Amino acid sequence: MTLNVRAAEIKVLFHRIAPVYDALNNRISLGQHGIWKLMTVKWAEPKPEDLGLDLCCGSGDLALLLGRKIGTGGGVIGVDFAAGQLAIARTRANKYPWLDFNWIEGDVLDLPFPDNHFDCATMGYGLRNVTDIPRCLRELYRVLKPGAKAAILDFHRPSNPALRRFQQWYLDKVVVPAARSFNLTSEYAYIAPSVERFPTGSEQVKLAQSAGFGAATHYPIVNGMMGVLVVTKLSRPRHPRWRGQRRKEG
Repeated sequence: MTLNVRAAEIKVLFHRIAPVYDALNNRISLGQHGIWKLMTVKWAEPKPEDLGLDLCCGSGDLALLLGRKIGTGGGVIGVDFAAGQLAIARTRANKYPWLDFNWIEGDVLDLPFPDNHFDCATMGYGLRNVTDIPRCLRELYRVLKPGAKAAILDFHRPSNPALRRFQQWYLDKVVVPAARSFNLTSEYAYIAPSVERFPTGSEQVKLAQSAGFGAATHYPIVNGMMGVLVVTKLSRPRHPRWRGQRRKEG
């Protein structure tokens, strides 16, 4: 796996914050991030005996929720490039020995899976951090089975100016000070500029459609300060260029 400089920096960042990632996320979201993740899993529409995928799985929150919905007849594969996060995910998964989890250290821009492999997928706070969003969406499209859905949770810039000012105040006055208490000020100060660069909901829909998804909807939540992009790989490709296209092996 070859990473460019920015990707390598992000990998180091998430490896470094792994030990306190869950506790800090719970604090800065006022405990609400669990609800948003449950909504995300619901939108992915996992079914019993499915094979699910969680991209940028981190410490395993979404993957574990996905696995509990799928149950004992299926399984979930979590992919992340931060070894420290994956170590925590493996430990957390030990609480559910009756469920099938597999944790893979890998690059979501070059997934090590065949075409049409997964029944559903989730991604939480990962799309904003990849270095090539269109490529990530194309890879997700490639590995999903026809008819499969994926739900992608992340921050979002609200269109309302007052809410945008509130979001910026919250990041500056709540998130960064909370991170400071864990000696992670610089690590979490990156959120505000990353949100500013991140495509809006309507832009994400267009990117998903360009990646081949026949159906794409962005659902704003928390007054538009968060959002979930829900995409569906239709049984028939939306664009002719996808017909017969295969991932090169080797």
